[in-house]
Amino acid sequence: MSEKIKLYDASKCTACRGCQLACKQWNGLKAGQTKHTGTYQNPPSLQPNTYMIIHYQDYVAPEGDTRWLFRKEACMHCTTAACVTVCPSGALYYNKDFKTVGMDREKCIGCKECVAACPFEVPKYDSKTEKVYKCDMCESRITNGLNPACVKACPTGALKWVDKDEAMKTAAGRVQQLGGDASIYGDKFVGGTHLMYVLKEKADIYDGIKKDPKVPQSVFIWKSLLKPLSLLAAGGVVGGSLLHYVIHGPHRPHPEDVTPDDKKQGGV
Repeated sequence: MSEKIKLYDASKCTACRGCQLACKQWNGLKAGQTKHTGTYQNPPSLQPNTYMIIHYQDYVAPEGDTRWLFRKEACMHCTTAACVTVCPSGALYYNKDFKTVGMDREKCIGCKECVAACPFEVPKYDSKTEKVYKCDMCESRITNGLNPACVKACPTGALKWVDKDEAMKTAAGRVQQLGGDASIYGDKFVGGTHLMYVLKEKADIYDGIKKDPKVPQSVFIWKSLLKPLSLLAAGGVVGGSLLHYVIHGPHRPHPEDVTPDDKKQGGV
């Protein structure tokens, strides 16, 4: 199978959020209580139970007119993924066919190294399950010849799941067709990403978009020294857990999980 990219054309997006709902349904993600913050955007950011959101933005153009700007946010599925590099347990990995970043949540030890390493701030930690969550590009679908759920649900063609070469040509052609400040985002970072945008404006106009995403220097230290040590220690999840214990110390319960009985017994 060939390397593929999910191409998002913001100029075709109506922010219907059909993709957002499809993601919730396919992945069995429960809704959460949110507060109205004066925007149609809901929830306000990615969460452990929300793998993707549509950003809403009022933009006042230099000409004086106000425009709606929409942007899909989800895991960028980096070609050189910092999260895969630092994951000590093998929970994060590259899909061998499509080069996207898959996730085996059974192997996740909740160390949050991926949360700190991601240049796009995508993975979200859930203190209740003590695991990290993110989009896996609907791996159960794409490995069976189906489109990701968000692509399947898109009514306007704003989302496409296509071969990399086709995506690059389509994006370049679309930017030329749109003209003005239309731009491509995602093709020049971290070896390229498998979620790529066609934007109606320059990238730096969009709220919350990472203008110059860079992998933290600590990731290179992990890659060259610490991760090999974890693999030597015992291999797999056990080795990762051992090194995490050495670096971060023993696991302690989160304050919100401590009961009055725990405090009486002096267990924490």
